[in-house]
Amino acid sequence: MRALPVHLEAGADLRASLEQIARHEQASGFVLSVVGNMRQACFACPGQGAPTVLQGELEIITLQGTLSPEGVHLHLSFSDPTCQMWGGHLEHGSEVLKGADLLIGWIQESPLNPVTSAHANSPHIQVALAEGCAWSRRTERLLNGQGLAYEVIPAGSGSLPQISIDGRLIGGYSELEALHTSGALNALIHG
Repeated sequence: MRALPVHLEAGADLRASLEQIARHEQASGFVLSVVGNMRQACFACPGQGAPTVLQGELEIITLQGTLSPEGVHLHLSFSDPTCQMWGGHLEHGSEVLKGADLLIGWIQESPLNPVTSAHANSPHIQVALAEGCAWSRRTERLLNGQGLAYEVIPAGSGSLPQISIDGRLIGGYSELEALHTSGALNALIHG
């Protein structure tokens, strides 16, 4: 592992900055630690269709997850001025207030890229995604969170995302989440 200290200045977009660093480094890794604050937090809560946005002096408590040149999957927790805790998936639009200092651990072997980390007996998953679509981002998070490899394919007609498993169209995010909740997705993974 190689450690990289990172300082983000006021006004930096936390997620976009980490995505840019991962692309620049052409490496996969994870956040080891973070200290800092934000003027705006944009995060996705479970079961909500759109990200939640909070503004004010917000203290970052934790930031954890994975980074790769293909994208990031990060969970954020922070407190507001009344010390109420908030958290969820880090989204674009989370702006640093005074500064943020992070330590990133880069893995020098076996990258975290979901396509290269697939098990030989995993199902073949294809997804058509829409840029900027909350449901497409949730689809990617669910698949990445389960360690499932997937292939992004060109979007066809109809609503997005569209997900196929082993050549069978299963539908969109709601259908994928239902498979996950029922345990059927786990059964596909482990045969």
